[in-house]
Amino acid sequence: LTRLGVENTALGFLAGFTGQALAEGLRKNGIQTDFIWLTEGLTRINVKIKAGEETELNGRGPVIPSAALDELFQKLDRLQSGDVLDLSGSIPASLPDDIYQQILRQLEGRGILTVVDAAGELLCTALSYRPFLIKPNHHELGEIFGQTPVTDQELTACAKKLQKQGARNVLVSMAGEGSLLLDETGACHRLGVPRGTVRNSVGAGDSMVAGFLAGWLKTGDYTVWEPPQAPLPPSPTDWPQRPRFWPCWMC
Repeated sequence: LTRLGVENTALGFLAGFTGQALAEGLRKNGIQTDFIWLTEGLTRINVKIKAGEETELNGRGPVIPSAALDELFQKLDRLQSGDVLDLSGSIPASLPDDIYQQILRQLEGRGILTVVDAAGELLCTALSYRPFLIKPNHHELGEIFGQTPVTDQELTACAKKLQKQGARNVLVSMAGEGSLLLDETGACHRLGVPRGTVRNSVGAGDSMVAGFLAGWLKTGDYTVWEPPQAPLPPSPTDWPQRPRFWPCWMC
């Protein structure tokens, strides 16, 4: 988002030396943060193994106490109409299963655009709150509907079902096969991807969400993309006080 010229603030929970390393890495890249620091535990380390197949070894994150969760809700109370909140990732075991629903319920009716980048039941239970954008991949659609869609017609049919349940825009990622967007006007957009050798797929879905939102925030159009005219200042202190975009990682 920063590289695309979109002001943003990273929210979530951090702990220990791994959390400090993450916060420092974001700072060095000019990304503003407003994390909640936990007094015990460590921010988890996830290992991705690239071999014949890609293997993920995801660590266990710290326990998030109720006081820290209350602090998160206090931060969310500062969001204003026109802001965008991106809820990404799975739910830590120490948080209630309906935490996304609780957050969306608190933001309801305030003019805040929400993005839900989650899978399975976690995604489905958020649809009634009419998120501005959801981004399942085609395999996650298969988990929801019992059969992985293959053709564009099948993908569109699944996207329409999610729209009927409340999602405004449904962006389906399909790795090397590109993506399909069913926008809130009912128009369907299909794009491929440049051909090449995949070196690392980590963060590909997050990057797609960032690209979509950067384009829409700049143009208000689902078909037009305008590249940033100039990069943001390198120091977060030079940014306007109220960012437009708030990614929130729960894990």
